[in-house]
Amino acid sequence: MRNIIQILGVLLLCLATVSIQAQKKKQTPEQPNFVFILADDFGWKDLHCTGSEFYETPNIDRLAKRGMIFENGYAGSQVCSPARASILTGKFTARHGVTNWIGEASGENWRNVGRHTKLLPPAYKMALPAEDITMAEALRSNGYKTFFAGKWHLGDKGSYPEDHGFDINKGGYEAGAPYGGGYFSPYNNPKLTDGKPGENLSMRLAKETVSFIETETAKKKHQPFLAYLSFYAVHAPLETTQENWQHFRDKADSMGIADKGFEMGKTFPIRMQQDNPVYAGLIKQMDDAVGVLLDKLEALGLMENTVVVFTGDNGGVCSGDDYSSSNSPLRGGKGMQWEGGFRVPVIMYAPGCKPGVSATPAIGTDFYPTFLDIAKIPLMPQQHMDGRSLLPVLKGESMADRYFYWHYPHYGNQGGEPSSVVQYGKWKLIHYYEDGRNELYNLEIDPTESETLNAQYPDKVKELSENLKTWLVSVNAKYPQPDMKYDPLKEAQFKAQVKKVLLSQLEAKRKQELNKNYVPNKDWWGSATTD
Repeated sequence: MRNIIQILGVLLLCLATVSIQAQKKKQTPEQPNFVFILADDFGWKDLHCTGSEFYETPNIDRLAKRGMIFENGYAGSQVCSPARASILTGKFTARHGVTNWIGEASGENWRNVGRHTKLLPPAYKMALPAEDITMAEALRSNGYKTFFAGKWHLGDKGSYPEDHGFDINKGGYEAGAPYGGGYFSPYNNPKLTDGKPGENLSMRLAKETVSFIETETAKKKHQPFLAYLSFYAVHAPLETTQENWQHFRDKADSMGIADKGFEMGKTFPIRMQQDNPVYAGLIKQMDDAVGVLLDKLEALGLMENTVVVFTGDNGGVCSGDDYSSSNSPLRGGKGMQWEGGFRVPVIMYAPGCKPGVSATPAIGTDFYPTFLDIAKIPLMPQQHMDGRSLLPVLKGESMADRYFYWHYPHYGNQGGEPSSVVQYGKWKLIHYYEDGRNELYNLEIDPTESETLNAQYPDKVKELSENLKTWLVSVNAKYPQPDMKYDPLKEAQFKAQVKKVLLSQLEAKRKQELNKNYVPNKDWWGSATTD
């Protein structure tokens, strides 16, 4: 009997030990998942939670309530491909070499565009550099399953998502927009099967992401994952449903439709109003898709161990493309060298971190080291050279000022000029390559960049100018060169024609889209809102 009692005692002790160990294992936090949501051409003020009174984004807003809004969020470039390369490499554009959207002309081929400019833009890398270790590759080598859905635009065959660390690719190839079939199926996308006619592209990409997450979490021993949802929205061509158009057309009417929607910029017209009902509907379609993804994360109980980020790849389109939105009161937009070209929403939710609003500047290169830091993976400073982990800020701590650099030696098809920019704290200096001039701004007192301060602060101009030159030399930056065939008369004629014809055409199109009898393209008008 005594032996039996002793044996039972040993068994009970073993069971207790196993129970304690299991409890400890349960309490030990697993490596976090990452859901990275990237919107295309999405302006800093295109969300309700960042100031829009016209657009409606309840799902992204609820993410913002749970996370942190970086009110001084920046993209790595004023156009898409360079900014996307910066997110994945942790490097500024002049360092990784993708300085323009992939596919744009350079060198003497630039003359074929018909802009008649003083300079010829330099050649640039036409694919994400293979020698770089991307964020996806770094996470995958540390046990993560990686998934990509949506817009890629970082090279063609041989430089697709699956060539840069993503295990699964749904819809990512060389195209920079849904040119094949638009925002409703059939998509004619070689990396995405068509859905039923009228299926919504943004919703489809979200559902593909949800399917990946469900599959991974259903596994008995699932890996942590990186789900990179890169919407084609809200890039032109703009498309929405009749229901969405009607809702926002009526909303614009109730808010009061301004007589004038555009004003002439230096090269192209600039939209001054957020009142485009088609664009607003496209935003809503994307927000609905984000809602489906967030709902699934919550239903699966993953929000307690998943970092969720929402951001944009460059400033909102106020000029060029489809003249979609307004970034007012910021100056400029996509493709331009002012704040409207760089500023984007940056929203980060991380379990256990402090929600709220931070004034700390954050830039696209920061996501890479931040993810590694949160996952407790050793940082790779020789790779993400221009990024800094934002984890201290997410925990409520402060971060010292640092230098941001943008290098865009090209002419934006939205009106941007060949230039380089350095920003440190409140000070921002823009250097222009056409005439060598500099513009100095104090963003703390003048975020609209309405007054240059060169005369008041010549020492600051000299300091930042020399800093910028030194940095550009250190990264072997490429510069535009004078066009020996430049004809100033032809350039003046081109700009005069734009002002004479395009401005009136845009005003007419705006009025048409806001007219209660507007009839758009038949291939998307009858499409379903969420399917």
